[in-house]
Amino acid sequence: MASKSSKRKSVYNETPRKMKSMKRSQSFRDAYTAQWPFILPGKTSPFHAYCKACTCEFSIRSGGKDDCRRHVYTQKHAKNSKGYEIDNETQARLTQTVDDASSFHLEIKQESCVVSSCIAFEFPMADSVYEDFSDRLSEVNGLTSQVCRIETDTFGEIEVPADKYYGANTARSLINFNIGGPSEKMPTSVIKAFGILKRCAAIVNKDYGLDKSIADLIEKASDEVIAGKLDVHFPLSIWQTGSGTQTNMNVNEVISNRAIEMAGGLKGSKQPVHPNDHVNKSQSSNDAFPTAMHIAVAMEINKTLFPALDFLTDALSKKVKEFQNIIKIGRTHLQDATPLTLGQEFSAYLQQVKYGKERILATFPRLLELAIGGTAVGTGLNAGKGFAEKTAAQIAEYTKIPFVSATNKFESLAAHDALVEVHGALNVLACSLMKIGNDIRLLGSGPRCGLGELNLPENEPGSSIMPGKVNPTQCEALTMVAAQVMGNQTAVSIGGSMGHFELNVFKPLIVSNVLRSIRLLADACTSFTKYCVLGIVANKDRINQLRDESLMLVTALNPYIGYDNAAKIAKKAHAEGKSLKSAALSLGLVTEANFDKWVRPEKMLGP
Repeated sequence: MASKSSKRKSVYNETPRKMKSMKRSQSFRDAYTAQWPFILPGKTSPFHAYCKACTCEFSIRSGGKDDCRRHVYTQKHAKNSKGYEIDNETQARLTQTVDDASSFHLEIKQESCVVSSCIAFEFPMADSVYEDFSDRLSEVNGLTSQVCRIETDTFGEIEVPADKYYGANTARSLINFNIGGPSEKMPTSVIKAFGILKRCAAIVNKDYGLDKSIADLIEKASDEVIAGKLDVHFPLSIWQTGSGTQTNMNVNEVISNRAIEMAGGLKGSKQPVHPNDHVNKSQSSNDAFPTAMHIAVAMEINKTLFPALDFLTDALSKKVKEFQNIIKIGRTHLQDATPLTLGQEFSAYLQQVKYGKERILATFPRLLELAIGGTAVGTGLNAGKGFAEKTAAQIAEYTKIPFVSATNKFESLAAHDALVEVHGALNVLACSLMKIGNDIRLLGSGPRCGLGELNLPENEPGSSIMPGKVNPTQCEALTMVAAQVMGNQTAVSIGGSMGHFELNVFKPLIVSNVLRSIRLLADACTSFTKYCVLGIVANKDRINQLRDESLMLVTALNPYIGYDNAAKIAKKAHAEGKSLKSAALSLGLVTEANFDKWVRPEKMLGP
């Protein structure tokens, strides 16, 4: 393995051992494994050193490259995997593993686990000169090693990155469902909800035979999942099995391995905490995933959407009061209509948002029913009597949301009507916001050639070619979000209909779209309120001008001269470009004094 560096004086050229003859058995750039073949002084057997730094181990194995390949492989995205320093005790234990490797002194000199720089090999030579091999790896700079452990499931062995807490089920899912990329990962709110479920289930399972020490470990590991400390260990895509089984097992494995680590054990050993027997005790993916769905959606609505709607409601309430005495012309069919106040117009927007929140709240009695305890098909097989109710109560206590055990577990596994209902309410809200956003941007159109009744906040340049142009960008963002939510409604509706016999198998699609709609609506409402609604100013001069020019003020004459005569005045004024008053007087249908008395916009605002 001769170095290509011209800056270092190689001791190989100065020793009788012909260390210069040490060569790589294959190109590092073509290697599947992070391995360094070499010949020891006085030895004839090839050795392969491979890094297991992430598990605080460093091993030297005698054997072929296939032996190493089982444990180590390269991945370009693993450049920043963390390494650990090997203490003397660990080093002594490891070097005894292979007798003829006892002369090695190994040291990890850097904290990164990059093949080209992380490990320096030091060989005691005959003349006590140490040879640093770190520069010999410089030519493979950019090739990174991901250190692995071997885990097993019912399909056999599979490599799992040694620094990850997930196990065989997750690793296999990553291979089988490489769909969509990072943007299509299972939402973190679902993972957090699973953490809450597993935590509460462990507490309850102590009443059903789970050892207290194991339950406590599960609880502690679950707390880290809930806190988001282990988010990087949940890599799975939404697009997986329709029951969400792989994500349930991902959570089980992460909690199990983190709990094992807390207990001083080895990741992947399943001792003392087993992912199925302990973390998943009394549960099935078929009831665990829908439970997490409901927890995640309820928490996300309470945490993000309701505060955003309250923020928008408060802002619109202020505008209703601010605009209560500004009389403007109304519009129906995009044509002039009778007058109203700008405050009255905004009161409609306010009521729409209020009703939107009320509709969502009205879905909560079904949303707060949890499937846990139904296990595989709703019968509760392998769950103790009372487990469902106790776990729901624990979840309610932990989240401060009044969750209850589902009335009928068969329905809660086979159908997700509750979530379709929730998204239906979100869809209505999206329709309301589409109307509100469009109205406000049209009322603010101009500034010279549009309606121009509202002056909207100017937040950023609007054009790369037209200097000074400013656009209603917050309204555009809001209405795009509304359109996306309407599209999500179709996906959720189809997903909700896919409950074949005892199990709906579109669960990840349903929950991901519901959560996305919640997040989009919450963020859009907050942005729209902060950067648009609060800064809206009425353009009173323009409002008065358009109001006074409107032909529909003639409606006030109906009770006095009749509909047909009032229509003649409006048509003549429009055809000849005259004012209503001028047309009325020229037709002789009303006196000037009566016209001024009867046609008064401020008297046209109510019964």
